Amino acid sequence: NTLEDEAETNGKNSCTTCLPAPMFSRNDVSVWSILKKCIGMELSKIAMPVVFNEPLSFLQRLTEYMEHTYLIHQANATTDSIERMKCVAAFAVSAVASQWERTGKPFNPLLGETYELIRDDLGFRWMSEQVSHHPPVSAFHAEGLKEDFVFHGSIYPKLKFWGKSIEAEPKGIITLELPKYNEAYTWTNPTCCVHNIIVGQLWIEQYGNVEVINHKTGERCSMTFKPCGLFGKELHKVEGYILDKSKKKLCAIYGKWTECLYTVDPATFDAHKKSDKKNSDERKGNEEPEEMPPPDAETVQVIPGSELVWKITPRPENSAKFYAFSTFAMQLNELEKSMEGVIPTTDSRLRPDIRAMENGDIDLASAEKKRLEEKQRMARKNRAKSTDEWKNRWFNQGPNPHNKAQDWLYLKGYWDRNYTQLPDIY
Repeated sequence: NTLEDEAETNGKNSCTTCLPAPMFSRNDVSVWSILKKCIGMELSKIAMPVVFNEPLSFLQRLTEYMEHTYLIHQANATTDSIERMKCVAAFAVSAVASQWERTGKPFNPLLGETYELIRDDLGFRWMSEQVSHHPPVSAFHAEGLKEDFVFHGSIYPKLKFWGKSIEAEPKGIITLELPKYNEAYTWTNPTCCVHNIIVGQLWIEQYGNVEVINHKTGERCSMTFKPCGLFGKELHKVEGYILDKSKKKLCAIYGKWTECLYTVDPATFDAHKKSDKKNSDERKGNEEPEEMPPPDAETVQVIPGSELVWKITPRPENSAKFYAFSTFAMQLNELEKSMEGVIPTTDSRLRPDIRAMENGDIDLASAEKKRLEEKQRMARKNRAKSTDEWKNRWFNQGPNPHNKAQDWLYLKGYWDRNYTQLPDIY
């Protein structure tokens, strides 16, 4: 009896490409009036007006890592470890693709909040829990319905405000295990930055190095998410190499995290980069630098002999009206009849502030957000007075089994549906 047999229809076959109400205009709210007090500060402690949010909890937002789960199934289907690494590296990049143009801020999860998603069609089930409030840490655990993979991690998003931009550094480890090959891969996400917070058009970039390590073979894929650069030429670009354990380049990988990824022979890639650099140096002489990248900077130049590994799923046509959500994101807050009385009372779908915002009632959303934050503060005060300690329900802090770094590990038992003594957070 595999997990597949017992999977409920949780979020399945719901073909929505819109939300109950379109988003609000943020034009008449001055971000500056709120943010000028916070330069260089950690933003997790600052209460932002609800109009800057999108109607999802950060726990739901994390679930978007799973949108391109087919890449994990592809990795499982190949017996060649380099081919597997291509798929896993593409999965690591695709996990942040949903952030493109997503300038709304997800709701901060409450301590003890949970979220689950079962997708029979994509072959996985996922559950997550907010395991710490200060600092905010979200832990997740997903598994293939055929017991063909385990994907887990914990994310601690450090937000910093730099005057014109907000930078989110997602500290925490992500792990993918493929039992069929007895392999484990780990990596961390790039830094995400939202620009033009005060004036102008908001835009997002991701930058930093991401290294996906296969702990069994010692192979690694080392990728750089490039910062936009002076002329917007590098915007969204990702490039790197798959290396064997003695660091020999086996394969180059390149593309854009907003679009697609290709692999090609490293010598061909290096030769292409050389000639490309020469051309761009000649062009550079007569250009003015830009504050913001050009709207559609040329898309990926495909090097002859390349193989496509991943391509983003197009968003629905009306996505811009609905917080730039993908079809996958639009379905995350759906509460189906079959879930009532089945999912725990701590599930993000039951959060009244998010639900009110999704339904277009911004005043109610704002009032409920305040109420929940106040309730959380009171609970913390009461715990401080008594001897009761907060105990996470589904995760325990411990070393990651593969690289020994500090992590949060799933305790099992969530899917038994026996939810007694849950905290009353809403």
